[in-house]
Amino acid sequence: MAIFVLMRLAPGDIVDVLFTAGGYVSEADRRVITHELGLDRPVWLQYVQWLGDIARGDLGKSYRYDLPAWQIVKPLIPVTVELAAIAIVVAVLLGVPAGVISAVRQDTSLDYGLRLVSLAGLSMPSFWLGMVIILALVSWTGWIPPVTYVSVRENFPIHLVQFLLPGLAVGYRSSALLMRITRSTVLDVMREDYIRTAEAKGQSGRVVIWRHALANAILPIITVIGIEFAFLIGGLVVTETVFNLPGVARFLVQAILWRDYPVVQNLVMFIAVVVIASNLLVDLLYAWLDPRIRYAD
Repeated sequence: MAIFVLMRLAPGDIVDVLFTAGGYVSEADRRVITHELGLDRPVWLQYVQWLGDIARGDLGKSYRYDLPAWQIVKPLIPVTVELAAIAIVVAVLLGVPAGVISAVRQDTSLDYGLRLVSLAGLSMPSFWLGMVIILALVSWTGWIPPVTYVSVRENFPIHLVQFLLPGLAVGYRSSALLMRITRSTVLDVMREDYIRTAEAKGQSGRVVIWRHALANAILPIITVIGIEFAFLIGGLVVTETVFNLPGVARFLVQAILWRDYPVVQNLVMFIAVVVIASNLLVDLLYAWLDPRIRYAD
């Protein structure tokens, strides 16, 4: 509802954009197009009709492309999901082990070094790091990634490189956050009585750390992973632009500029569904990872 109302309260609409781009204004033609698109009706009536269309499975038609909105949105989703998944995998592989090592080696030079690396990751924008990676490749190897999107069916190695570079840039930032959360939670768990009991029974340090400490510190880490994945689905605008990837976030900005209401509403609904699904999955993982958790009716 908020997106529906705010988009229509913003100055200008698709008719204004079209006529401005065309360089001429005809009030008669403007009224005809506005009426055809239903933009001359009250906002509340447009919203009611939109809800009715959604209930029938009709997601609307793009004003700009004159195609069903879902037909335009559908190809964008795999691109963003793949990039977000690669970034999360990179973040977990880098951040969680680094956080555990930093906690175990607390207040040592290794701990300070890892904390410095994580602080750098939080400070550097992922799109800037992506551009640095591209410039480094050009400088060192003389090779630049393709500037146009290549699907996995066309050329898998090139496709993998196209996604691996931004995935590393975005994943590094997320790994910095995961590293700090992991370090903090593992340090809290290491002070618990059952950790001292496990050590007193003669269990090796590796077993105590990975089987007892990390297993009991994993819930906040899972929460951050779920939040980060949901954020990446709608927050990769500049990264997708820098690497020229036709993803959800980049196209959402373009649709907003064109006042393409149906496409914007579909993209926002998709992002909202991902956020809700991520939170639900995290809650379900809580119960699976920690058998002490029970949800009362």
